[in-house]
Amino acid sequence: MNAHPEQTEIILTTLNARYRHTAIGLRYLRANLAQLRKLSKIIEFDISQRPMDMAEKILINQPKIVGISVYIWNVTLTTTLVKLLKKLAPNTIIVLGGPEVSHETEEQEINKLADYIICGEAEVAFYELCRDILSNTPPENRIIYPPLPNLNNLIMPYGEYTADDIAHRVIYVEASRGCPYHCEFCLSALDKQVRQFPIDIFLQEMGKLLEKGVQQFKFMDRTFNLKIESACKVLDFFLARIDKKLFLHFEMVPDRLPPPIKQRIEQFPKGTIQLEIGVQTFNQEVLTRIGRKQESTVTKDNLNWLRNSSQAHLHADLILGLPGESITSIETSFNQLLKADPHDIQVGILKRLRGTPIIRHTTPYNLVFNPEPPFDLLYSDKLDFLTMQRLRRFARYWDLIGNSGRFKNFRQILKERHSPFADFIAISDWLFATTGRTHKISLMKLFELVYNGAIKVMEIDKTTATQMIKKDFAASGRGEPPPFI
Repeated sequence: MNAHPEQTEIILTTLNARYRHTAIGLRYLRANLAQLRKLSKIIEFDISQRPMDMAEKILINQPKIVGISVYIWNVTLTTTLVKLLKKLAPNTIIVLGGPEVSHETEEQEINKLADYIICGEAEVAFYELCRDILSNTPPENRIIYPPLPNLNNLIMPYGEYTADDIAHRVIYVEASRGCPYHCEFCLSALDKQVRQFPIDIFLQEMGKLLEKGVQQFKFMDRTFNLKIESACKVLDFFLARIDKKLFLHFEMVPDRLPPPIKQRIEQFPKGTIQLEIGVQTFNQEVLTRIGRKQESTVTKDNLNWLRNSSQAHLHADLILGLPGESITSIETSFNQLLKADPHDIQVGILKRLRGTPIIRHTTPYNLVFNPEPPFDLLYSDKLDFLTMQRLRRFARYWDLIGNSGRFKNFRQILKERHSPFADFIAISDWLFATTGRTHKISLMKLFELVYNGAIKVMEIDKTTATQMIKKDFAASGRGEPPPFI
């Protein structure tokens, strides 16, 4: 190393899943450090980087305290990073926080390496801990369980987004915290209440972001449409500024879409609003079992209304492997959801997030989870390991084909079949048998595989399949017929 830069007392860091992501949690922590803020710095990494390089970038600042946010997608690499930091700079205080270390805390390797762990919302607790450490009065308890902070008293984090963040990365915002529902697969099942940020102050902050050039706003609220008045104020705020180039992402409760919200959603032009809708399953028995209150008929009606009466981009979620759910139940839910025709269907495998109540179903339904992150389901009483492997490949190939937007004509044909799920899992099996891979398939090869799969597996006549693939190929930006025809 050459010259050392000026010393920074506190480094805030995490490993994002992708470079384009930003960690709003780090920005909350820094914004609420009061007089210590000027002694702090945010350094973000992503999981494609090497822990040795991360350690160098952190330690060149000679910090006394390193605060690290730990999540399910980064815990393995973060553990390696913490080991390196402790070897290279053993006197540096390591403070961990985030959902992955806030539950089952004592048994985790990464927590045993750290000096302090803050469980839960840490804006106030992290400031108090840093203040005490830097004043040489550190607390005796290394595991800290702080009370929930008063959202009215928190400093908003949005001033911590840099010009580079605004130009190149996703800007996360939140108007509320918590969820009133108790879906047992989700950490929000532990929430006691929904808490709102002061709406007028929040909207002032959104205005400042717009003035700085922010165009994409990803709302982190678990239930954006829970409180109608607040949701309408936010939608009205952005509708009044729709002349700007905007893209808004909201997570919405699927069976709660009252007229005031409908009236506003239908005013947004195409390409400006995306709604993430957690369907998870249409099996009412399974929904009841996992504590999820959802009226499936209303959900389907709302999806149909959104698809036909608004220009919102719809991203719907299904979870495969919920306790007691069979492949027949999964087939029914997928077919019903595809009939509603959301633009994307995110097919995910059930994960055992630390702290979630889903664990209570382990014995009755023989749920066996991967011991390594992401702790996804290996098998259950209704879905053996080989079936789960097929479903994993189904999810991956569906993302490549069904969600890519490149195979709209194929997807339309699939949607009109007797059982789209049965057809696509058959194609999925054939794709894997043919290629032996789920990644690193070139786009040209994928077009050829879809074409041949439609003929060989779905038994679509060659003329129809040829017309289908020509249209999809042309829509992808290529004028000439595909060379494999």
